[in-house]
Amino acid sequence: MNVSPTVKTEYISPKQQQSGFFPEGACISSPANRRARASVYGLHEALADGRTLEGRVILCDGAHDLHVDLGCMKGLIPREEGALGIDSGAVRDIALISRVGKSVAFRVTGFDTDESGNMRALLSRRAVQEDCLQRFVRTLVPGDVIAARVTHLESFGVFADVGAGLTALMPIDSISVSRIPHPNVRFAPGQEIRAVVKNVDAQDRITLSHKELLGTWEQNVQGFEPGQTVPGVVRSVESYGVFVELTPNLAGLAEYVPGLEPGQGASVFIKSILPERMKIKLIVVDTFDAPAQLPPIRYYTDCPHLDRWVYSPDNCEKTIETVF
Repeated sequence: MNVSPTVKTEYISPKQQQSGFFPEGACISSPANRRARASVYGLHEALADGRTLEGRVILCDGAHDLHVDLGCMKGLIPREEGALGIDSGAVRDIALISRVGKSVAFRVTGFDTDESGNMRALLSRRAVQEDCLQRFVRTLVPGDVIAARVTHLESFGVFADVGAGLTALMPIDSISVSRIPHPNVRFAPGQEIRAVVKNVDAQDRITLSHKELLGTWEQNVQGFEPGQTVPGVVRSVESYGVFVELTPNLAGLAEYVPGLEPGQGASVFIKSILPERMKIKLIVVDTFDAPAQLPPIRYYTDCPHLDRWVYSPDNCEKTIETVF
């Protein structure tokens, strides 16, 4: 893209900044984007410069052409220009329909008149995605930390926009160390996050991870001491005990209490913290309704690349790590 992002700029990686490609929606409110869309002259300049802009889709018609609000006029993204892979069938039309009401990145390719004789801009989102694929996605290597925007949630994981509407998959077991029943307990559509590139395959499919950014066992346990009573969330109820999440990357084990269910909030007394066994022993004091609002994400690193991440303490009997 050719305009600077205006949201969560601290999440933008050096590779994203250098390439100029960001998740869709990051640049729609930027001064440069607003200026270009404010006049016919600005749009003609964007056409001449090959500049990438953003606008909001206001309609997907029966032919699956996308109609975009440009401010000074309307824009049209023909179906075949709506997404990379639409023409071959690799991407389904739901990828276009689901953009209604949301931002899209595009380049101006020309001008014509609509059925009422009004001038409109012809746009291509596919061209931006092709460029993003060449100049950004194919430069990524495992361990790169990038900005992403959650697009939708499935039981098996999260899909996130990593640039110009190109999506990557984050499997559910890569979201956090603490096991969760569904990604919706961590994320919501539209949420801006950081993620680690786990793999880019020969078909340019990207797999992401997240837990490596949420801190090690020692970093997470620093906020807790034996003798404290703190809130948590019940994640698993087993015959031998109850796993209670204290942070997304930290859980402890409490003695079995009948009637507890996963998803409940619980106040727990911390009996002991055992780094050599990576264990926290808890006692359930009371239960309550877990907050409906997602808590803010705390990232423990702003490093643009990770080669290796070790979750477990140095003196622990068991080693838990990720090698990129």
